[in-house]
Amino acid sequence: MLDLQFVERTDTGRVREHNEDYLGYVSPATPAQVRSHGWLFVLADGVGGHEKGEVASRAAVESMLAGFRGAPGGESHGALLPRLVQKANTHVFETAVTGGRDSAGMATTLVACALRFDRVVVAHAGDSRCYLIRKGQAAQLTRDHTVASEQVRLGLVTAQEAGEGSTRHILSRSLGTELIVNVETNDYQLFPGDILLQCSDGLHGSVEASEMAAVCSHGLDLLGAAERLVELANERGGSDNISVQLIRIRDVERMGMYRGRPYKLY
Repeated sequence: MLDLQFVERTDTGRVREHNEDYLGYVSPATPAQVRSHGWLFVLADGVGGHEKGEVASRAAVESMLAGFRGAPGGESHGALLPRLVQKANTHVFETAVTGGRDSAGMATTLVACALRFDRVVVAHAGDSRCYLIRKGQAAQLTRDHTVASEQVRLGLVTAQEAGEGSTRHILSRSLGTELIVNVETNDYQLFPGDILLQCSDGLHGSVEASEMAAVCSHGLDLLGAAERLVELANERGGSDNISVQLIRIRDVERMGMYRGRPYKLY
């Protein structure tokens, strides 16, 4: 059976006056729910004036958590997560509309991962990231939905130019800006010892992926690793809110699929 441990931390940083990040999770209550529903982890980084970014991020995460809890057992995470993100997008969009002028421009990034058996499905919009740390190496599972990142993919600028340019923080996708959001979703196999790391740009903008892998792989427990990562980002200026979720895979249940139904592999 899939077995994991996790920790999450969020910090205002050293420059911002309030925290516009929000994060949460759904943990299965019974062994049966481990197989029927699994786990969900969600992290959002709100944007918008008049301190409404925190409203957007909280609305998105709470919508995701409620939708996951209410989902029918056994539904494919690959189908479920995009649907829940679309629903969260609608919730943020409608919250902005009803909030009037003060909520204009309110939006949020979102990254979510759902785990069951020996798989993780990652869905995201914006520049909050998910990494897979395996054997001391970190692989980025998400791609940033920013103007600069899109320019790199189109070959218009180099990665170095994009990292130094004025468009590096301008989002090309987010929740709440349009009635429909283009959700990017991918599926990956998990192995015992893997660590999933979800974070806002307050962390990945200051701490390199190789440093994240080193912190998580050098004998610290998850809580110590999360606190060290936040500490590193603050030591390097703490110019943004910093949020991180760490999920360590202790054991997996190898499963195959036949006509849409899972079966155990031995």
